[in-house]
Amino acid sequence: MEKLPSAGTPLIDMELYRTFVVIAETSSFTKASDLVGRTPSAVSMQIKKLETLLGVAVFAREGRTVRLTPEGEGLLGYARRILMLNEEAVSLFVSPDVEGEVRFGAPSDFGTRLLPNILSRFARSHPGVNVDVHLDGSPKLDEMVKKGALDLALFTARPGTGLATGGEVVFTEPLVWVGLEGGIAYERDPLPLAVSTPGCPWRRAARVALDDAQKPYRISYTSFHSAGQEAALLADLAIAPFPASVVEPPLQVLDERHGLPEIGDYHIIMTERPKAGKASHAFAEHVEECFKELSLSLPTQ
Repeated sequence: MEKLPSAGTPLIDMELYRTFVVIAETSSFTKASDLVGRTPSAVSMQIKKLETLLGVAVFAREGRTVRLTPEGEGLLGYARRILMLNEEAVSLFVSPDVEGEVRFGAPSDFGTRLLPNILSRFARSHPGVNVDVHLDGSPKLDEMVKKGALDLALFTARPGTGLATGGEVVFTEPLVWVGLEGGIAYERDPLPLAVSTPGCPWRRAARVALDDAQKPYRISYTSFHSAGQEAALLADLAIAPFPASVVEPPLQVLDERHGLPEIGDYHIIMTERPKAGKASHAFAEHVEECFKELSLSLPTQ
């Protein structure tokens, strides 16, 4: 018989683990309270109970935000694995009565960035559903849903455009100019741009912003994938329009201090073909929930 935990070992409630992980991911007790469906004071009491059980502080408060202590960082990996194992165990007996296939489309850039988490979580909660993923440009994905070639698709669109009116907005975020930290590409005249292929909403939004500001520019580098655009940025050969949430060193956000106009927001739109089945509906609800959590986890603009 395998050794069981000793009677003196404290047992941590799953809800404490869940609240702890959500706070760690959002850096905010307030945002976490919205996600877990509890009041901020109840969330604080949960963390106090967790810290009392462990005898250590797991968070350090810094104004309106919080950060993990070294002890909290050590606990985070265990908490995530415990929650995942609990979900897998329960799904063996309480799996949703949904089976089938979902033909799903997404733009390649944010698809490769966000899909792994979306797909892995859905696979654990809906093991009987197979998701066939197709990555392509936003206009093509919209067309494929209308023709019935895809059951469900996500695509990017600028507010007020035709693409933005054809589905449900599940996420909104600013587009920003991005260049190399300490770089000089933004000083060149005309301004060199690294953008996606024609038809990309981000490319169109960048050009409209520069045209309205009467700032000369030229398309210096074109790549369907953001990795190709990023290569030009890292070489300080151009700047590019990227979502604010993806900007990390050695890249930086460029703004009016660098002589650049605001680009504006972009939407992620979700659209589903008429008469889609239960599997598609279940995946759509899951995707919507994932983007809700992402919105709450981002810093307030």
